[in-house]
Amino acid sequence: MRLRPTLLALALLSSAACALAAAPAAPYRSPQQILDASKPSDWRTPDPANTLYLDLDSGRVVIALAPAFAPQHVGNIRTLAHEHFWDGLSIYRSQDNFVVQFGDPDGEEADKAKSLGSAKRHLPAEFQRAARGLAFQALPDRDGWAPQVGFVDGFPAARDPRNGKAWLAHCYGTLGAGRNNDEDSSIGAELYVVTGQSPRQLDRNITVVGRVVKGMELLSVIPRGPDPMGFYAKPEQRTPIRAITLASDLPETERTPLQLLRTDTQTFRDVAEARRNRRDAFYKRPAGHIDLCNVPLPVRTPPQ
Repeated sequence: MRLRPTLLALALLSSAACALAAAPAAPYRSPQQILDASKPSDWRTPDPANTLYLDLDSGRVVIALAPAFAPQHVGNIRTLAHEHFWDGLSIYRSQDNFVVQFGDPDGEEADKAKSLGSAKRHLPAEFQRAARGLAFQALPDRDGWAPQVGFVDGFPAARDPRNGKAWLAHCYGTLGAGRNNDEDSSIGAELYVVTGQSPRQLDRNITVVGRVVKGMELLSVIPRGPDPMGFYAKPEQRTPIRAITLASDLPETERTPLQLLRTDTQTFRDVAEARRNRRDAFYKRPAGHIDLCNVPLPVRTPPQ
């Protein structure tokens, strides 16, 4: 007896489904197990010319700058760091579930203009850029703030295929350039780091210049300032800044050895998937979804 083509197709599909059902599921690997099995080529050393060290009494915060998204602001920040603008200044704001902010809160405009040295006094807003030319690694997950989200060179980013624009997202650890009401009123002298739940409503409203890659625990424990915005009422409440330095301005022996996981690797995708669908003993219902700002950038000390 010959099966008709339709019945044959159904039989084959049924057989394949049974085979898949019978196949054992691949064992779950935790993010750390995936990282432990990574290859040396999965990791990269950050560019010293685009790495800032924020040195506090409590330790060092390492910041990766994003010249691909904010070239003029990053250029000014490099100049300010090279000329020691922030040395001896302070973190003068810590708003609960929002940001810490640092720079010179007391400088009058005339005095501040002198202290800026050779940095530019005016820059255009760099809220977004053309998406063309970016190596954008998209996440498959939905996002409430953008048509597509993913990563560019380790930075959480978003893009809109309808207008061809891309921008950096305000996630935990994001470094932004504080401004006044005018969109072109930031120059990178007053900076903030997000220390609370990701304020994505700020996306495309403030120039994002980088992200903290190591040392967030030093910023997240800074005592909160008073309501409504966390600015300290007394100078002695501020956290002193020993120095903000470009890694490239220090000898190699004084740099923090660090490697970042490349976001264009299968290892990074596997780590994201392991967090998207946790199947260890504790999790009973895998989420099947992950938020852009909940995808970590793994960092390690280079193996000896």
